[in-house]
Amino acid sequence: MANISMTETVLQCHPLSEKGFVDAIAVQVVRAEDGVVHIKYLLHGLTEEIHFAKAAQPERTDGLWKDTCFELFCGRADEGSYVEFNFAPSGKWAAYAFTGYREGMTELACTQPHIDCTAREGIFEMTVTVDLPESLRAVDAMAGFSAVIADKHGRIAYWALAHPPGKADFHHKDCFALQLEARSAA
Repeated sequence: MANISMTETVLQCHPLSEKGFVDAIAVQVVRAEDGVVHIKYLLHGLTEEIHFAKAAQPERTDGLWKDTCFELFCGRADEGSYVEFNFAPSGKWAAYAFTGYREGMTELACTQPHIDCTAREGIFEMTVTVDLPESLRAVDAMAGFSAVIADKHGRIAYWALAHPPGKADFHHKDCFALQLEARSAA
């Protein structure tokens, strides 16, 4: 039997964000021993008001954070380096590596994540399967789950596990608020 760990948590809306079109965002995370992370983002709200990009060919694309996008930040607690993954409802994605806080950004060499989306009245669900980089596979890691939600009227809401003081900043270590324990074969 695989050694896995599942965690459920909720994101918090940034206090300076636009309000009224998203009620809640929950996240379920499963980390398997092979470095694969399975994520389910579950958004409750006025889904008919949210701007979701139309399904497209899954491909690496920059600038996804400018529209509705779900994110994973992950790094070791004892290091300044970290990775960022962006997942768009269209199926497009991005992955970056940083040497420090917003420093040394490079495109992260990785396999394409698998993204599936479903929607029904009041609920949008995105499931993602992503491989962590080799440097994070066998170690405990700190993770930050976040979302940028744009509505059809230009309003934007920023959601994360935790927020530092001031403007929304998902790169800030305060947002890396969930420990993903390393898994090994049992």
